[in-house]
Amino acid sequence: LDSRRGVTEAVFDILRNANIVRPNLKPDLVVCWGGHSIGRNEYDFTKEVGYQLGLRGLNIATGCGPGAMKGPMKGAAIGHSKQQLELRRYIGITEPGIIAAEAPNAIVNELVILPDIEKRLEAFVRLAHCIVVFPGGAGTAEELLYILSILMHERNAGHPFGLILASPESSSDYFEEIDSFVRATLGDEAAEYYEIITGDAASVARRAKEFVDEQRKHRLSLGASYGFNWELYIPSDLQAPFIPNHQNMADLRLESSVPSQQLASNLRKAFSGIVAGNVKSQGVAQIKEHGPFQITGEPEIMQRMEALLASFVEQKRMKIDYSNYTPCWEIVER
Repeated sequence: LDSRRGVTEAVFDILRNANIVRPNLKPDLVVCWGGHSIGRNEYDFTKEVGYQLGLRGLNIATGCGPGAMKGPMKGAAIGHSKQQLELRRYIGITEPGIIAAEAPNAIVNELVILPDIEKRLEAFVRLAHCIVVFPGGAGTAEELLYILSILMHERNAGHPFGLILASPESSSDYFEEIDSFVRATLGDEAAEYYEIITGDAASVARRAKEFVDEQRKHRLSLGASYGFNWELYIPSDLQAPFIPNHQNMADLRLESSVPSQQLASNLRKAFSGIVAGNVKSQGVAQIKEHGPFQITGEPEIMQRMEALLASFVEQKRMKIDYSNYTPCWEIVER
């Protein structure tokens, strides 16, 4: 695990030994990201998108928890049944800190536990033939920033990758806020890597199917694996485990002078720390002992981040039990 290639091979070995990566299967896997703490209208939308994906013969991988991780699987199960498909895959990808806090939902029929959050995220990206992101909280922002930091890397220029941000009409402001945050911190060019579709589950599924077909053609032209995306370049910085403690959180460089791809990676780490402080036992214990994480950076970036996090809290997206929620972070401008 002391090289970039070695980490990727370790992720591949874990997925292959868990029978997640299989030979002789056509590309059909849509990774769905989104929050565990979402409203009923958002949950129903994720289920409808899953249903539309299932009708088109697409399988589902999620973080295997509740909310936006369960809805697409439940919907796809109905779509698969209507199409009488033999291969019905509802893949759960998790890591020890998360599965200790959230049990897999009942739809999952294939489960794999990666050693840490970075290898879990790499597994998602290497397996995906398309990614659909639903509304969520800090964890969803972390996942989006992770894939953006990969796609923005110069060595991935020209590599096709489908990324859809999808929400019901009633939650259209959620991705408007996310899009505004991405453009303000990473630049308008970062927004070119995703499409936003609001209120139309069938359109989400049709676009996802188009992206999956593009992946098949691209990998066929290269003679590349259908089941594991070896071609994407993932920098070592995104593979190395980030330990969310007070010192590491305070040391993050969140400044416009940092290259956009690296800034996306640093922002990902900041949101990862917030997730740890919210739900992971080690992070919760640190917050209890030393107080909130202090996140420092350039004033404009900090103001944007504070506004986004405040909207997550206001919309009750941080934890399932939000009745007595206390933020685990403090924003400090340099």
